[in-house]
Amino acid sequence: MSEWKAKRFWTEAQVVEAQDGYAVELDGRPVRSPLRTHVVMPTFALAQGVADEWQAQEGTIDPLSMPLTRAVNAALDKVIPQHAEVAGHLAEYGSSDLLCYRAAGPGELVERQLAGWDPLLDWLDQTYGARLAVTQGVIPVAQPANASQVLRTHVADMSAWDLTALSELVTLSGSLVLALAVMDGHLPAPAAWDLSRIDESWQIEQWGADEEAAELAASKRASFLQAVTYLALVRQP
Repeated sequence: MSEWKAKRFWTEAQVVEAQDGYAVELDGRPVRSPLRTHVVMPTFALAQGVADEWQAQEGTIDPLSMPLTRAVNAALDKVIPQHAEVAGHLAEYGSSDLLCYRAAGPGELVERQLAGWDPLLDWLDQTYGARLAVTQGVIPVAQPANASQVLRTHVADMSAWDLTALSELVTLSGSLVLALAVMDGHLPAPAAWDLSRIDESWQIEQWGADEEAAELAASKRASFLQAVTYLALVRQP
């Protein structure tokens, strides 16, 4: 039995002013989230991006072609109602950040991690006053309590809209430090993604690429960059 899929039923997707922001209407009918929340966004730029995604649908609606809409739905249905829980979960990545766990060898990989990751840990310390400890291998290393508290406070103070972008950046890269560097404009998103893949890139150089793994990595990279596009629209007027 074939799965039912929603089909386009509207002629025009349009941005309209709403209380506390901007909404999108489909032939005058408001767009709602999967939990039936009225989709109201903080900036016109973000609302226009969402409207463009709806307008671009042809025939059957494809949610995978609507990353901005999916991000907005996540903000409304998940992050806003559970802000404290989401912030706490993401801040915990600082306790086991990718950049803090280094290879013991070979030497070239160690040097790549050192050159790529140490400057970002220095930046975090200089910017937030949070110095994270580094170790070799996978045995957990305890992070200074003051550093962990600084990161928890900073993440907790983010708006739900920023937190939605942070969630994607952190979970895809495995690094709170890289995510913060991107959000602060310290590091371009493509460079941050490459730094999150130092270990994988090394393995590919030694043993060659696996086609399935390469496709998955490309999909994650696209999602990482889409999160930055969403963030830019959230921060525009």
